[in-house]
Amino acid sequence: MKMMDCVEVIVEKETYAREGVHKGMQGWICLEQKTKGYWLVNFPQYGEKDDIAEIDICEEDLKEIPDMDAKINEKIKEQFERLEHKTAAISDEDNSCYLV
Repeated sequence: MKMMDCVEVIVEKETYAREGVHKGMQGWICLEQKTKGYWLVNFPQYGEKDDIAEIDICEEDLKEIPDMDAKINEKIKEQFERLEHKTAAISDEDNSCYLV
């Protein structure tokens, strides 16, 4: 891999997810060389929207792809946001009828 290569994340890891990056997201390598097995990768959104993240990703967690499609990142981001909202709604339910 080298700078400007398009890549896809091939694993789901909590460290990446905390930054908003999930399996299947696509980005591009920002620096000329990796550091300690990690590449700095930018994960853009489509159009003028802010990037999702620019984080270090372990080389073994990436696969090189011919072209990047930022719309894929938005779809994956939306899926995880819906899941988070659903989980939050469940935890906010009123459980006052239960005895402890």
